Amino acid sequence: MKYLCLVYLDENRLDELPDAECVAYDEAVRRSGHCLASEALQSVHSASTLRVRSGKLVITDGPFAETKEQLAGFYLIEARDLNEAIQVAAKIPPARVGSIEIRPIRPIREDVAAAAGQRER
Repeated sequence: MKYLCLVYLDENRLDELPDAECVAYDEAVRRSGHCLASEALQSVHSASTLRVRSGKLVITDGPFAETKEQLAGFYLIEARDLNEAIQVAAKIPPARVGSIEIRPIRPIREDVAAAAGQRER
């Protein structure tokens, strides 16, 4: 099963986590076969949020929500179950100063394809 691990932390604490340590974890989790994709994000100051309302595009500078901790990056991992996903995510270095939100991926493409296959029969 695929899980998205969202890395949240107060951007002011980024200096507490050496980039080399984060890259070393990333290389190790990729070698283990658990990591499908991962990226660090630039500062929330570079974010833009968009909404389409009544057919009109509205763009706002900044993140979706003002929070104490900001979305700093993500890991898309493969794990047998939530327990294994937790074990993998617990080793993400920013977990020591922030938090990791673990969410199962909803297989929307597979579900739509299966439904279309059922209709064709």
